[in-house]
Amino acid sequence: MFSLIYISSAVTPFSPAELASLLTTSHQNNAPLGITGMLLYKDGNVMQVLEGEESAVRTLYNRIGRDSRHRGLQTLWQGTVPERQFPDWSMGFRDLNASDVHAIPGYTQFLNTPLTGQEFSSDPTRCQRLLTTFKKSM
Repeated sequence: MFSLIYISSAVTPFSPAELASLLTTSHQNNAPLGITGMLLYKDGNVMQVLEGEESAVRTLYNRIGRDSRHRGLQTLWQGTVPERQFPDWSMGFRDLNASDVHAIPGYTQFLNTPLTGQEFSSDPTRCQRLLTTFKKSM
C-alpha cells in the first residue's frame, strides 16, 4: 500500500460550501480509484494523506498539483505502508477552523500550528499522528 502526505495553500480560502463541494467531488472520484485518505483544512491551508495503489495515488497527486485552486504544493512524506490508515474513507475531512474542533479529545494548541509549519515538514510522522488523531475522533 502506498501513502503520500502533502500540504498546500488555497489561492483563496475555501468557504464552507466550497469545502463541502470538494468533499463530495473527492468521494465520487476517489472511490472508483481505490484511493482513501483524509484532508485537514485550516486558514486556507490543506494537509492531506492519500493512500492506495502507487500509480493511482501519484496520478491523483499530479492532478492536484495542476489544480489552480492550490499553490505551494509540498510533499511531506511518501512511501509504502503495511496497511491503509483510512480504509473505509474515500476521503475523510475535518475543518480545523470549525468551533467543534476544540471539543475533540486530545485537542491541543499544537493544532493551531500552521499546517505549513516547520513542525510538520521537519518530522513527517507528526502529520501521520495528527491525521490519525482526527480519524479516531470522527
